[in-house]
Amino acid sequence: MKRTMKTQRLLMAGMAALLAVGISACGGDVIGEQGPTSPAPAPAAPGNPDGVTNVAQMFGPACAQLPQGGTPGSAVRAAGLGTADAITASPLLRTMTNALNQSGLAGQVNSEPGVTVFAPYDRGFTNLQQNLGQPRYDALFADKAKLTDAVKYLVVVKRYDRAGLAGAKNVTTLQGGSLKITDAGDTMNITDNAGTTAHVLCGNIPTRNGTLFLIDNVLQPRQP
Repeated sequence: MKRTMKTQRLLMAGMAALLAVGISACGGDVIGEQGPTSPAPAPAAPGNPDGVTNVAQMFGPACAQLPQGGTPGSAVRAAGLGTADAITASPLLRTMTNALNQSGLAGQVNSEPGVTVFAPYDRGFTNLQQNLGQPRYDALFADKAKLTDAVKYLVVVKRYDRAGLAGAKNVTTLQGGSLKITDAGDTMNITDNAGTTAHVLCGNIPTRNGTLFLIDNVLQPRQP
């Protein structure tokens, strides 16, 4: 058990380091060379029955790597934005933003009274591109029906916080498929229908109408 916990801590530390590299690639003005300005907040317990979160309830190994305070892309700014707009404002979610816009789902994600979105950061899409190969990856984004299906699979039309997800264990997405949820120390594991598991890099990020969970892999309803 101790070896397993140590391995998991090393994995999370590695993901946080990768996210820091990804942020640097997005632009050096997002986080300065001195690193994050504040530590990652600890998760709140037991959570909120309605799934509403606040900045103090954010959790995950990479929360401190996000833009801090009231700067663009920060959780403070996201709390006042619709969920799609909060995704668009994040320097780490450029590809997710493109997918939302190309699928035509941004308006719905903004207007739903309560949503939970599992948003892969840009490196997660890079991993998908490498796994699929460039022709299949380009074909996915060129086919609006398939892209819409893929984006819907990342959206749950109910507002969940960490405690709510852990209690539900399985959630049904806007696409109609399901995701398996397991709590895992300072992160959560989200597993898709194909057996791919994504780890939460930063979760419980509040938006005006939902909750964002930044994840490290693209979850898919089926093999593309």
